Amino acid sequence: MAKPFPLQTLLDLSQLRMDDAARQLGELLAGEQEAGARLILLQEYRAEYHERFAVALRNGIGRDAWNNFQAFLGRLDDAIAQAHALVLQSKQRTAAGQREWVDKRGRVQAFDTLSQRHHNREQSAANRQEQKAQDEHAARNRQGLDGED
Repeated sequence: MAKPFPLQTLLDLSQLRMDDAARQLGELLAGEQEAGARLILLQEYRAEYHERFAVALRNGIGRDAWNNFQAFLGRLDDAIAQAHALVLQSKQRTAAGQREWVDKRGRVQAFDTLSQRHHNREQSAANRQEQKAQDEHAARNRQGLDGED
């Protein structure tokens, strides 16, 4: 009877950890996409608002309206800078998550390689055992035939 792989528990645990790392990486990627989408949305809104400001300037604008446009554009620029920083942080977290997943996958592959080697050795031992039994059976049959003469 074949012996079980002695490191099966570690293989199973490393597989679970790799699955967790993959799930977390998926969440990080989704967060990165959301942060990027928010940044693009803010940039587009700023461009639209700046265009409205340009139209207002061409049509003539009062001092208060000018100050309001400028203040709001400044707040939009601040929000864009913050969103850009969040995108960069998100990309860094995603890169770290990718490295983590690759590390976990490497561990699974290492344990899987050991498992395959174990199963190959067990299969070879079983094949040798079966061949030995067949040889012994053949030898007994020959002895029985030789004894009949």
